[in-house]
Amino acid sequence: MKLSVLDLVSVVEGGTVREALDNSAAAARVAEECGYQRYWVAEHHGMEGIASAAVAVTLAHIGHATSTIRIGAGGIMLPNHNPLVIAEQFGTLDALFPGRIDLGLGRAPGADQRIVRALRKDTNRAAEDFPADVVELQLQFAGDPRVPLQAVPGKGARPQMWILGSSLFGAQLAAMLGLPYAFASHFAPDHLDAALKIYRERFQPSDVLDAPYCAAAINAVAAETDEEATLLASSMDQAFVALRTGNPGKLKPPVPGYRDSLPPPALAMLEHVRQVSATGSVETVRRGLKAFVERTGVDEVIVAASIFDQEARRRSLRLVAEAARETVTT
Repeated sequence: MKLSVLDLVSVVEGGTVREALDNSAAAARVAEECGYQRYWVAEHHGMEGIASAAVAVTLAHIGHATSTIRIGAGGIMLPNHNPLVIAEQFGTLDALFPGRIDLGLGRAPGADQRIVRALRKDTNRAAEDFPADVVELQLQFAGDPRVPLQAVPGKGARPQMWILGSSLFGAQLAAMLGLPYAFASHFAPDHLDAALKIYRERFQPSDVLDAPYCAAAINAVAAETDEEATLLASSMDQAFVALRTGNPGKLKPPVPGYRDSLPPPALAMLEHVRQVSATGSVETVRRGLKAFVERTGVDEVIVAASIFDQEARRRSLRLVAEAARETVTT
């Protein structure tokens, strides 16, 4: 089973941005040691508890801390940016870490209206232009003469481009362009099966891919026991409830019995959006990963987890990798 990591680069309560960046670099080293395929970070703005707003800079830090694992954006929210600037940034990363860079592209702005105004972008129009902007990026990297201003760095760079999605739109675009596709089922599970079906059925071979290649994300927290893993995962649960109720902040310490403390509407919301999860001992996570792959048939599983204690976070990465290896042999 191919495993990769999606990291929010969480700033823990009582911690700093610098510590969050260093913690992610340390986690990436563990992922590399354990054989994970790639290590992605995502673009979020104006959030006290997430340190990866400057995705390219964050990736440079992680890249210098590792040597072989692929690193990339999971993803860049392209409506926030000019394609030329993204081509320059990821062309620079490709020059620094050749053969290791992924560029996952999303259509959502990844921000509320305050950030939209601060970015001085018409994101509604930019979202409509998303397919054209993806093609422009491809042309920039190819050094196509139809692009009036060539990105340098960028021209001739070869980052692996992905389309990301949490609805059906991205699946259709990835299929049309013949690009790999990743679905955000760790927080938006509703359209998972339909999106993968559309992607596979409509896929058109390209210079990049001869056949569909898809990944999907799952919340995965592993520990010595189911009870310990559930406790560790409560930090992530708290963060999601806080986000959905308009009160995001730094990642909080785990709380015993957290889900039992929630009012029924909040609990129902949390259990719905987090239904794609594997939390528990190695054996429990193994069963969860196996069921997820059997359901989806994905080529790669992306694991997401925000864990307060950094030693427990690194141990979870090792145990999830162990669970995946056992899945292959059973």
